[in-house]
Amino acid sequence: MVTSTESETTGTGSGGGFLGQIQYWLAVIFIVGWTGVVCGGLGIQFGNWEYPCPLCMLQRYFMMLAAIGGAYIVRKAMTGHIVRRDYMVGWGLAIVACFGGGFTGWRQTMLHILPGDKGYGGAVLGLHLYVWAWILFVAAITTIGVVLSFSHETASETIPTTGPHRTIGTLAIGFLALVIAINVVATFFLEGFHPVLPDDPSCYKLLHDLGILDGGCVLPESH
Repeated sequence: MVTSTESETTGTGSGGGFLGQIQYWLAVIFIVGWTGVVCGGLGIQFGNWEYPCPLCMLQRYFMMLAAIGGAYIVRKAMTGHIVRRDYMVGWGLAIVACFGGGFTGWRQTMLHILPGDKGYGGAVLGLHLYVWAWILFVAAITTIGVVLSFSHETASETIPTTGPHRTIGTLAIGFLALVIAINVVATFFLEGFHPVLPDDPSCYKLLHDLGILDGGCVLPESH
């Protein structure tokens, strides 16, 4: 008689090979992809001097949280052995993040849906960043769902600890950690010594608070 635990460690999904490593590589793509999107937002922020609003920042946080879900899977797999529960924890975290990010992207889109509304910030390929974020979050949830539908074949419990697997995984996690640190600093510069961002920020408040920047800065209303 084969127990449920034994059955999980047998079959195609536990034997390795490219098919069995699909979830591992998808987790790597989640790390690099979402972190890259956040970097794109940072590039527009500093390159075009566009200040992200609170909803924009929330979408970035959810993107990084989705990437952390992928990082959880990659970090567990880098030990050479990962159980199905670890996949579920990582993808569960990513789905929650994508759902939250998708809602904030939808919310911001609806705020600018009326005819004649120019939207917030610049556009990329005809769509504002929050619209792209909404599309990407929905696409990510769909992708996870499709891959998990074939989890027995795509969730290998044995991942190589040498070669490109460990190198790429380490670089991806390091990339994520660096971008998270940059976002923490950027958020501090935006908010300064205030607890919240205004709906339409116009400067880096930390510079205003320290007296480096004078005038032209909208401060949050006191409640």
